[in-house]
Amino acid sequence: MNVVHITHEAVEKIGGIGAVIGGLVTTRAYQERVSRTILVGPLLGNNATGPDRLGPDGQVLYSALDGIDTGDYGRLFHAVQSSYDVGIIYGKRTFRETYGQVPAEVEVLLIDVFHTNINRLNLFKAELFNKFHVPSQPFESVWEFEEYVRMAEPAFEAINALGSGNRTDEPVIYLAHEYMGMPLALKVVLSGSRNSRTVFYAHEVASVRPLVEMHGGHDVMFYNVLDQMIAEGRILEDVFPGVNMNFKHPLVRAARYLDHVFAVGDYVEQELRVLDPHFRTLPIDLVYNGIPARRIDLATKRTNKSRMADYAQNLFGIRPEWICTHVARPVVSKAMWRDLRVLHEMEPLLRERNEHAVYFLLGSLGGQRRPQDIRQMERVYGWPVHHEVGYPDLCGGEEGLMALFENFNRDHEHVRAVLVNQFGWSRELCGDRMPAGMSFADIRQGTDVEFGMSVYEPFGISQLEPLSFGAICVPSNVCGCMGFVNNVTGGEPAETVLEANFTRLDRQASIGDALSIDPWQRDAVETAEGRRIAEELVRRLPRTDEQMGRLMEIGAELASQMDWQNVVTRFVMPALQRTEELSDLGAISA
Repeated sequence: MNVVHITHEAVEKIGGIGAVIGGLVTTRAYQERVSRTILVGPLLGNNATGPDRLGPDGQVLYSALDGIDTGDYGRLFHAVQSSYDVGIIYGKRTFRETYGQVPAEVEVLLIDVFHTNINRLNLFKAELFNKFHVPSQPFESVWEFEEYVRMAEPAFEAINALGSGNRTDEPVIYLAHEYMGMPLALKVVLSGSRNSRTVFYAHEVASVRPLVEMHGGHDVMFYNVLDQMIAEGRILEDVFPGVNMNFKHPLVRAARYLDHVFAVGDYVEQELRVLDPHFRTLPIDLVYNGIPARRIDLATKRTNKSRMADYAQNLFGIRPEWICTHVARPVVSKAMWRDLRVLHEMEPLLRERNEHAVYFLLGSLGGQRRPQDIRQMERVYGWPVHHEVGYPDLCGGEEGLMALFENFNRDHEHVRAVLVNQFGWSRELCGDRMPAGMSFADIRQGTDVEFGMSVYEPFGISQLEPLSFGAICVPSNVCGCMGFVNNVTGGEPAETVLEANFTRLDRQASIGDALSIDPWQRDAVETAEGRRIAEELVRRLPRTDEQMGRLMEIGAELASQMDWQNVVTRFVMPALQRTEELSDLGAISA
């Protein structure tokens, strides 16, 4: 089969979707079954120029913008570019062994839609509205919407020109990664191609995320509402009518017109079921994400942890027995305040044992700072323990964490917290107080606890990345990765995974009761659960080499069943096979 991945991460990994595509294509199970892979997306404003447009592992074969043509591609793409007034970049990109698998070379197709044929575009927008109930007019000023609608038709024609979309000897499966891929997938449906199949690959439910993030009750509210919506047969618009103002909502809802739907987590599947009445009976396949699974020995673990402790000592003047981490973008959905709540409850428990812990939050909303700026901040005011508002320090939404961390450190002695708002983990990038020779492996392999108690987390690969290295991972129950853990263990608790449940209420709540949950009620739930998590963590922390070795063995065994090869073999390829075998009847007739 041929597989077309429609994604904004066709050139570089920006977030989770890029990690998923990298995990899929570098497995033997994928490569044995998929004969051709094309990544298609819009040309982004921050893409490099000339022969570097496809990144350090890319090769530009054709670029209308740069006058590059290594073959006869100009003739191949001429009609598409003329008809739609777009530019095309085409080439190849190699995915390296990101997850310990095998390198993979894929094709990359970028469409420059900063100019377009407005008349053709308006005709397509009319079809989107008349046939799929996707309005464009309210969202034309939203570039995140507009660019993917503009891309759909020329991308489809360019794929046909490459000899993939119109072949009859091999099926072509279009994977629409999130709402961004939906306009092109809908164009495929409109084309009537019997050899093509379309899949909505739900890495989240974009209609739901802002409802969870913006309500003061967060997940405590939403997932209790969701339970009742499913029980009562209600859809999202019944309870949250404002969802129609979200430009992503009509695109995600239109996934019902595609041939198949993949969901990366159990809650994602449930959220999809309440988007539209048709989703109650549509086939939805669970296709969990994979996680890294690599064993290390106890000596390596000690070395990694020692370097983390050295860094903590350089920052705070204390050498902690325990290292706690959270690697994530510092946004509302990651619920970093819950980490501090658990750490607060750990303080008296560690004091009784005369033990110390340091918590590192590694995440940036301001991109990678220049090394010279990091050293300047380090010298002037003690970054990363202390921060100031404004670039190159706190920006883009990082500002709210400053008061939380400074207040926490002021009131705690046995637990300290530090925000490293930098992209990377090395002395060059993070300053002179970081020990020489440190790398990202240290923060993954050297941690004792990895937090990830998100309020909205469709899967959460990073929450389990340190699993095979003996860390105790603490995801919330709404994280999709928690569903995968339960799938592998048969629902039995795992010693290296500690589930935090913030949605459990004393009694079943009606929709009205759940909607009225406010920040104070959520705070009470979080306080009680934070205390439970803290007590359990302090009990489980390994205090001997034997105990640490046991956690490493348990974690590595669990992770080995959750790596990408297993995910592709157990979930992705069977789902693609079912998609390939679907009836030739067009999905639009559903």
